Amino acid sequence: MEGVVETDIPARLDSLPWGRFHTLVVVALGITWILDGLEVTLAGALSGTLKESSTLGLTNSEIGRAGSAYLGGAVLGALFFGWLTDRLGRKKLFFITIAVYLTATAATALSWNFWSFAIFRLLTGAGIGGEYTAINSTIQELVPARLRGWTDLAINGSFWVGAALGAAGSIVLLDPAIIDPAVGWRLAFLIGAALGMIIFVMRRWIPESPRWLATHGQPQRAEAIVAQIEQQSASSGRGARARLAKVKLRVRTHTPLGEVARTLFLTYPRRTFVGLSLMAAQAFFYNAIFFTYALILTDFYGVPAERVGWYILPFAAGNFAGPLVLGRLFDTLGRRFMIGMTYAVSGILLAGTGYLFSKGLMSAETQTIAWMIIFFFASAAASSAYLTVSETFPLEIRALAIAFFYAIGTGIGGAAGPWLFGTLIDTGSRSSVAAGYFLGSVLMIAAASIEWRWGIAAERKPLESVCRPLGLVE
Repeated sequence: MEGVVETDIPARLDSLPWGRFHTLVVVALGITWILDGLEVTLAGALSGTLKESSTLGLTNSEIGRAGSAYLGGAVLGALFFGWLTDRLGRKKLFFITIAVYLTATAATALSWNFWSFAIFRLLTGAGIGGEYTAINSTIQELVPARLRGWTDLAINGSFWVGAALGAAGSIVLLDPAIIDPAVGWRLAFLIGAALGMIIFVMRRWIPESPRWLATHGQPQRAEAIVAQIEQQSASSGRGARARLAKVKLRVRTHTPLGEVARTLFLTYPRRTFVGLSLMAAQAFFYNAIFFTYALILTDFYGVPAERVGWYILPFAAGNFAGPLVLGRLFDTLGRRFMIGMTYAVSGILLAGTGYLFSKGLMSAETQTIAWMIIFFFASAAASSAYLTVSETFPLEIRALAIAFFYAIGTGIGGAAGPWLFGTLIDTGSRSSVAAGYFLGSVLMIAAASIEWRWGIAAERKPLESVCRPLGLVE
C-alpha cells in the first residue's frame, strides 16, 4: 500500500462541539472499566474468603501471587493486542480483547486450586491489558483536543463505579446468611462475566478511528465516519472547512518494530523516560495497596471477610471522585502542573499514613478515610499516566506505545507490588508493611519531580502538534 493522503479529518474532529456521539463514546468505553472494576474488586474482596478451607484455602502469599499473575497476563496481553491494534485497527480489537476477558473471568469461577485460579487470572489480565491499548487509543483519536484530558480521566476513573458495585456485591455474595461463601465466590465471577455481555451491544456505537483509517489508505471510509459524527454533533462544518488545517500523511500498512524502537528510544528518549516513570510509580502504588487492602483489614484490624465490601465502598468513592472533580484542571491549568501535583500529594499523604499505621494509631475506619483522601489524588494521577503515554507519541505507534509503557510500568511496579505486600503482610509486622508504603511514596514523589522537569504541555493541542505523525509529508 503506497501513496499520500491529504486530509483535514484531524482538524475537523478537534473542532467539533461536544455532542451525542461523544457522550456515546464515553458511555460505551466507560462501561468497560465499570465491569473491569467490578471484577477486580470482587477478586480483592474475596481474598479473605479464598483463604478458607471450604473454598480454595489460599495463603496470603498465594493471593499476592495470583494478583501478580493477573498483572503479568495484562503485560503480555497489552503487548500482543497493542501490536494488533496498530495493524488491524481499534474497533476489531475491541471485540477480541473483551471475548478473552469475559471467557477467562467465567473460567475463574470454576477454579479448583491455586494453580488453576492463577492461570485463569493470568488470562483475564491478558484480555484487560488489550483493552487498555484499544480504548485509550480511541479516546485520544475521537475526542476534541480541548476536552481530551477530562474525558480520558473520567473514562478511566469509571473503573471505580464498578469497584463500588463489586464491593456492594461482595457484601451480599459473602454473607453466609444469604449464600454459602463456598458458592458465593464462584457466583461473583460468573455474574461479572454475564454482565459483561452488554459490552458487545454498547460497542456497536463506536466507529473505527478516522485517523487510523486515513493513515491506512481508507480516506473515503474515514470521511464517511467523520461526516456522520458531524451530523450527530449538529455541525456540518461546511462554512469553516476551508479554514481548517490539512495534513499530508504517507499511507502505510504497519510500522516495523525497529522503527517503533527508534521512535521511543532515539527520537523521543525524554518522553519515554517520563512515561516509564509515571507508569511504574502509579502501578506499584495502586496495585500493591489495592490488591492487598482486604488482607490489611482482615489481618491487622480483624475485619470479618464478609464485611470487607463495606470498607471498599468509600475507598472506591474517593477514587471515582478524583478524576471527575480534578479532570478539567488537566485541560485548563495544564498537564505538567496537575500531573506533578497529584503524584506529589499522593506520595506525601501515603508516607504520613504509613507512619501512623506503623505506630498503631489508626483503626479500620480511619485507615479507610485516609485511603479515600489519598486516592482522590492518586486516581487522577494514575489516569493521567495513561493520558500522557497515549497522547505524546505518534499516531502510527500509539496503541503499541501504550502497550509498551503499560507492560514495562506494570511489570516493574505492578506485578511485584502485590507479591511484595502479600509477603510483608504475612510477617505480621506493621513496620514491614509501612516500609512498603514508604517505598510507594518515594516512587510517586520521584515521578512528580520528573514530570515537572520534563513533562509535555499537551493540553488543548491537536495530537498532530503534540507529536507529529511518522508518515507526515511536509
